[in-house]
Amino acid sequence: MPVPQNASAVDRSLLRDDVYRRLRDAIVDGTFLPGEQLKDAELAAWLGVSRTPIREALLRLGASGLVVAVPGRSTTVSEIDAQAVRDARDVIAAMHQLAVRGVAGKLTDDDIVRMRAANDRFARALSAGDIEAAMDADEELHRIPVTALGNHAVQAVLDQFAPVVRRAERSRFRGDGQASVDGHDQLIGLLAAGDTDDAAAVAFDIWHSLPAEEE
Repeated sequence: MPVPQNASAVDRSLLRDDVYRRLRDAIVDGTFLPGEQLKDAELAAWLGVSRTPIREALLRLGASGLVVAVPGRSTTVSEIDAQAVRDARDVIAAMHQLAVRGVAGKLTDDDIVRMRAANDRFARALSAGDIEAAMDADEELHRIPVTALGNHAVQAVLDQFAPVVRRAERSRFRGDGQASVDGHDQLIGLLAAGDTDDAAAVAFDIWHSLPAEEE
């Protein structure tokens, strides 16, 4: 689809990371479709920034596999490739397993409450067919153990590869997402109980069970 014309411009002091996140999210949520060409000038006008942070963001998106750049010609949104999704999924599953193993039994009561609240919002969003809200709640839930771990290397890996998985994950939430709700409940209970091995196994399975087929 064309670059949106009705989106509000961001402040010109926008950080490079903010530009990257805006473009990343537009690819993940389907605003920019697979195969669509991304032009520096149009993106810069959309976000109200210069071309420099746009080009830097596109380089980062290329490293994550979300765009494909042909030097001197064009940059396009990548197709959803099943092998790329499988590779990213396996890495993401391992990172979440590592995070959960490190924080099981160590999360605060507030952490557990926030995870349960996020899962409640996730379940309600699925019931309402609100895929965007479901994905936001799911991301919030899984971010809590990662943040509690405080391992910047784990976070960096997730930042790079999670968007590839998130883009493919939408198909799961369009179907029967009850298994995800139940998996979250089980994970939260095991974390609260300090059951490290079982919590780590559930965390891995939640992500590793994501189908890698193209939508």
